[in-house]
Amino acid sequence: MTALPQGLTAGSWNIDPIHSEFTFTARHAGVSKVRGHFEEIAGSVNVGETLEDSAVSAEASANSINTRNEQRDGHLKSGDFFLAEEHPKLSFKSTAIKADSADEFETVGELTMRGVTKEVAFATEFAGVATDPNGNQVAGLSATTTVNRKDFGMSFEAVLGGGELLVSDKIKIELELELVKA
Repeated sequence: MTALPQGLTAGSWNIDPIHSEFTFTARHAGVSKVRGHFEEIAGSVNVGETLEDSAVSAEASANSINTRNEQRDGHLKSGDFFLAEEHPKLSFKSTAIKADSADEFETVGELTMRGVTKEVAFATEFAGVATDPNGNQVAGLSATTTVNRKDFGMSFEAVLGGGELLVSDKIKIELELELVKA
């Protein structure tokens, strides 16, 4: 069993949506990166006595997607991508947390998008614990993974003249989370 990172204490920690981000990056036309984020996120980390006894549960509203382009956001909410009307939430539920070092670990779990659930592994980094100006105990985590959008039923297939995909299959997901001790 792995001890908790220094300063992190057992109990329930809630994601602070004001100080957290769920972002993603896709290649556009094979040459540039387009970034976006979900504006509505929520979740919690239930920290056990050991890292292995801990669990993560989080979700995002598919309709809160924001890439700074209303037309693109509408397309991403459509049946070509998130099918947001039928599947309004993206969710993640951890199944295992494994230490790589004192402050780095792998968070494995089930990611559900568009009604499809797949196992993913997030490379996770613990940033520490502090007390905010309101006296709340807060902790920071960063996590990244890469998924293939087709694995989740997002089969939009616009191909350019040179054979490049308009939207890459590989999507990088990055989370910057501030947790507040409940």
